[in-house]
Order: sequence, then C-alpha cells, then structure tokens
Amino acid sequence: MQTIMPDIADTAEALQTGTLNWVGMGNIELPLLFASKGLNDITVTAKADAFVNLQNEQAKGIHMSRLFLALDTLSCEQTLTPQTLKQVLDSFVSSHQGLSNAAKVVLTFELPLRRSSLLSQKQGWKSYPVTVTGTVQGGQFQLEVALDVTYSSTCPCSAALARQLIQQAFSEQFSKQSLSFDQVHQWLGSTEGIVATPHSQRSIANIKVKLASDSQEFDILALINSVEHELKTPVQAAVKREDEQEFARLNGQNLMFCEDAARKLKALFEASHYLDYYIKINHYESLHAHDAVAYAVKGLSHGYQV
Repeated sequence: MQTIMPDIADTAEALQTGTLNWVGMGNIELPLLFASKGLNDITVTAKADAFVNLQNEQAKGIHMSRLFLALDTLSCEQTLTPQTLKQVLDSFVSSHQGLSNAAKVVLTFELPLRRSSLLSQKQGWKSYPVTVTGTVQGGQFQLEVALDVTYSSTCPCSAALARQLIQQAFSEQFSKQSLSFDQVHQWLGSTEGIVATPHSQRSIANIKVKLASDSQEFDILALINSVEHELKTPVQAAVKREDEQEFARLNGQNLMFCEDAARKLKALFEASHYLDYYIKINHYESLHAHDAVAYAVKGLSHGYQV
C-alpha cells in the first residue's frame, strides 16, 4: 500500500496570513546551454534565483521543488533563449495555481568570448559577467540583460598636468638654445623629456537593458561590441608590444572622467532599440582611495531609477 506523504504547503495553516512579493530559492547551481546571436551555443555555469509571488493569504507556502524541476528541465533538455525562459516562468505560475500569478528568474554567469588584440590580431579569452532576468507579472513577460564591461580610463586633468610638466622641463633645458629637429625628436623619446605621465585606472561600466517581450534571441555580442567601441579602451586579452602601444595611444586620445564615459554610453543607448537602459560607471581611482561614479537612465516614469 502506497503511503500518502503530507504536503504542508497545501494543508497546514499559515502562522500569520498575508501576501508576499516573492518566495523561492537563490544561488541554484545550473549549467546551461546559452544561445545568442553571432555566437555558437556555449555551456555556462550559472547561478539561478527562482521565485513566485504568494498571493493566497491563507497558504502556508509555495512548492519550491516545482521551481527547481522546471529549471532542471531547462538545464538538461533545452537551450536558454527568450522563449525557453518564458516557458520556465509560465511553468512556475501554472504549477502554483491558486497560490501565485507572477514569477521571476535571475540567471547570472560568466560569458567567455574570444577577443582579438588591437593590432597583432592575436586572440585570447575574456569573460564578461552577464545577468539575464525574466519576469511574468500581470500576464506580461519582461526580459532584461545586465552586463559588465571593463575598460581603462585616463584622467583628463592628470593628462593636462603631465603636459604642463613636460613643457616646463623643455623650457628649463632648452630656453636659451636653438634646437634642430633631431635634438627635439631625441629629447621627446627620452625619460628626461617625458617627465610625467597621466594616471589611468581600470574601470567598469555596469549596463542593464530591457528587451522587447517578443524578442526571439539574445544578442549579447552586439551589446558588448557597441559599448566597447564607444568607450574605445576595453581591457585586452592577448597583447604583443604593438598592441600595448596602440592601447597607450587609445588611452591618450580618449581621456575620460566618469561623467564623459556615462554621457558617451547614454548617447549610445538613446539611439538604440532597447526599451530602457541603466548605466553605472565606476572609475576605480589610482590617485584617490575612493571611486569616481556616475549614473544615467532613460528616465521613464516606470523604468529604471537611480
């Protein structure tokens, strides 16, 4: 005779009644096959947060195992696309009839990409932190992609001060001399000539964009490429001497305060097809012990806020 096991979530009374916004699980280990335009499908190791709301005030709790099993099906039998993510969310809601009418999944992973160097065309791996968030609420599917892009930022103020010191050094050494082209050329290539260099720092742009609910595919590569192209100085993977020199040139020709970087990306996303965007710029100062930070959003009344 089969023993019927109790289901406390269905049968026990709640200790205290009330609705809850989200209930579920966090940090579920989840290997996924991720599909994105322009890339071969790639296996990533994700951490998943899975939730439904609890709208039944009398219910003791939700059926967490049903969330886990829906994610396991995604992991073992499917490829992560906007459509399969929506299927998971619909499964969350349908498996909690009478309890929930909204669902949310947050998937966080590192996306490894082969990236070419600036001039030598050597290739190396770079990993980009990516978060995909899907929500079904009020019968509406919402899809968000978040991305971190690391780059180098050279301080315009520091560059101006360094140029002034070079001018001063030139005046002190040659103010009473007539110079030939060769003498000036040689001096500029010496440590005496370049007496100061501007400071730069590793910087990170935290980007979030909302995709159309009927999106058929992710396009992470285009998003990464557009941000890196706009900033001009993304950190590199494989680097030969000619690549390092080109990187130095790009830094010198693209001096940026955090405000400059934020405005560059704001202009980029204002001209994009994304429904909404959020930008946080972090310049991890090499001069100061603190960071320089700037934010920008599209400014929709029900959109991203800062």
